[in-house]
This record gives sequence, structure tokens and C-alpha cells, in this order.
Amino acid sequence: MPLITSKNMFQQAYASSYAIGAFNVNNMEIIQGIVDAAKEERSPLILQVSAGARKYANPVYLKKLVEAAVEDSDLPIVLHLDHGEDFEICKQCVDDGFTSVMIDASHHPLDENIAITRKVVEYAHAHGVVVEAELGRLAGIEDSVNVSEKDAAFTNPDEALEFVENTGVDSLAVAIGTSHGAYKFKGTPDLDFERLRAINKKLCGTPLVLHGASTVLPEFVDLCNQYGGTIPGAQGVPEEMIRKAAGLGVCKVNIDTDLRLAMTAAIRRELHENPSNFDPRKYLDPGRDAIKNMVRHKIKNVLGSNGLV
Repeated sequence: MPLITSKNMFQQAYASSYAIGAFNVNNMEIIQGIVDAAKEERSPLILQVSAGARKYANPVYLKKLVEAAVEDSDLPIVLHLDHGEDFEICKQCVDDGFTSVMIDASHHPLDENIAITRKVVEYAHAHGVVVEAELGRLAGIEDSVNVSEKDAAFTNPDEALEFVENTGVDSLAVAIGTSHGAYKFKGTPDLDFERLRAINKKLCGTPLVLHGASTVLPEFVDLCNQYGGTIPGAQGVPEEMIRKAAGLGVCKVNIDTDLRLAMTAAIRRELHENPSNFDPRKYLDPGRDAIKNMVRHKIKNVLGSNGLV
């Protein structure tokens, strides 16, 4: 099965109120852990590549690893660019064989965001590629995305309708109170579900995307802290909130921080318990297993995309 777009994938998710996991990938072990989990849970997948991942691993290597995952698993897999900063990087990824790209011009005024997004949509659609865009701004840090709390802004439902109608974008990332990174909230998370409900009603079936949706599972934070790390006060989005969002038009849920924490916790524990270990295979293997177990949990217990393949 070749790489696919998310078009039919999202239509089915929207109709049945579940979401597809979009997992950020950086190396072979992360891809293998994610794909092994999806194979066991029989789930479609979105594997997404950020600007930081492209710089770290080289886009050619990452694309070949994803192609190997498709060949090995025969799963429906989308290869997605996460947070493309301009038309040029989106065009490059379209030309390189990505089946989905995100243009993130959310830091521009609305009219400029619309113009940039429309340009990407026109090019991508001409090449059979779907486009995600963002309206509103999430606080937090993820690779090259760094937005302070004072610069964060929730998505306006009326502007969302104007944006989608004037760009032709295939899916829309919305800001309702989630945040990038591990340090998400002070106190109890409070997502604006009334805003999400209003956006979903305005857009009449346009798939919505939730960024900054890692749960920051306490067991991984505790392990990181126990074996040489310091991640104080990390708190994520409760899983029941993710499930609720999937019933309000959210078809794609981005997960990155949870991958990092799971892998880092396992590697730190392995090196702590076996300090003489200098074989990367012996500490990367537990990291890969930790990612697999975490992704299986997400697919089955949070996203609801299991048993579909």
C-alpha cells in the first residue's frame, strides 16, 4: 500500500467521532515503536515530521524510513509536514512525496494568513496533497515554534469560517487552550469546549486538529526525574478531554511530548541500572518498547482508532 492522504481517513473519523493519532518522528526506533503499536491495534496512522526533525535526521532518511514502515506494515499511513513555516518548505515537502503538509502562518494577521495558506493549498492540491493550517496560536515550545502565554490567542469561530472558505484548506488546527511542550498548565487544565463546539458547527464537517495534546503521563515524568532528569511541574491534557474533543469534530490529535518522555524515561532507567552499557542497541531497544506501549494505549484508550484496518 502506498502512502495516502488523510482525506478519507478524516471523513470516517468525523462521522464516527474518533481521532487519528499524528505522531512526530525523529529516528528509526521512534518510527518502529509507533508502527508496531499501530499494527497490533490495527489502526491507521499519521507520521509527521517537524522542521527540527528534518534538520536532525535529514528529510531523505526520514522519508525512506517511513516508506519502509509502509512496506513492512501495509497500514494506511499519511506522511505529514508539521508546522511548515512558509510556502517554500511546504512546496519542497510536496515535491519530496509528502502526502499532507501543514502551513502555519498563524503568527501573521488574518488576511496574510489567508493569502499564504491559499497559495500553499493551490500548489498542494494540484499535486494531490492535502493541507492543514492553523488559526489562533497555542502557547508553548515545540522545535522552532515558541509562543509565550501573552502571545497565545484562541480561535475565533467566525474567523474560522472566513478562513476555511477563503483558503480551501482541508483541515484546521484550532487553539482552545492546549499548549505545546511538557509545561502546559498552572492548575487544572480548562479547555474551551464551547468554543470548539461553535467552531465545529460553523465549519459544517471540516476536520479539526488538536495540537499540544500530549497527556504528559505522570509515570514517565516520574521515571525521568528519578533517573537523572528534572521535569518539575509538567502537566498535560487529561485523556478524557481528548476523547471529548474527538466527539466535537477533532479528527487529528498531535502527539510528540509523550513520545519523548516515554523514550527518555526508558533509556534513563536502562543506563542507570546498567551503567556499563555502551551498546546503543541495548538502551534504544527499551526506548522503542516504551514508545510502542504508550502509542498502543493512545490508540486504544484515548483516540479510538483501533480495529479499523
